[in-house]
Amino acid sequence: MTFLTIGHRGVMGVEPENTLRSFVHAERCGMDVIALDARLSKDGALVVLHDAEVDRTTDGVGAVADLTLAELRALDAGQGERVPLLDEVLDAVRVPLQVAVQDRGAAEALAALIERLDLTARVEVASRDAEVLTLAAGAAPGIRTSLRVPRHGADVVERGRVAGARTLALDLRRITLETVESAHAAGLRVTGWTVDTLDQLRLARALQLDGAATGFPEIRSTGRFTA
Repeated sequence: MTFLTIGHRGVMGVEPENTLRSFVHAERCGMDVIALDARLSKDGALVVLHDAEVDRTTDGVGAVADLTLAELRALDAGQGERVPLLDEVLDAVRVPLQVAVQDRGAAEALAALIERLDLTARVEVASRDAEVLTLAAGAAPGIRTSLRVPRHGADVVERGRVAGARTLALDLRRITLETVESAHAAGLRVTGWTVDTLDQLRLARALQLDGAATGFPEIRSTGRFTA
């Protein structure tokens, strides 16, 4: 079974998260997939930021939705990096992307981008909201989706199946082997987050996960060992 190493917001353990610097570093160190987050600016640009506000990851303040692209681009996102457009990320790296969106507007914009550039084989849409995934999948035929579930119960596999997801992305601390086996039986992949130590990587392997999100390049270099 192929085990995917997913760069969490690039390699956020060593570089400013969700920046071109972080994504390029993730690709250079061999990450199989890069996971990032997209939101809409006030003027409708699809930018790469995790939080609804810019306060934590930049030198600015305020909600992403209240700032124009020009205002966002004027901010320092760490080590002189700027808030990137999703289009820029697509140009900067060639590895597959898992793009998380949390609202209808961002999902529609992402689906339109995937369809316009024929990115169904390269970009997977992720969200905590099953309705957002359904919307995206309906807007771009053939789109692949991942349901992120921070806290899950026994119904998580059914939730993923109903959402039409290809993958369940779950909190590593809450995953059981029973859940993984049930998901696999239903045709769903399971990835865990976050895996930032060798012990956590061993756990991910023991749980028979299909992949794991990490913020550290060294996890990639040890990711092929047999647990």
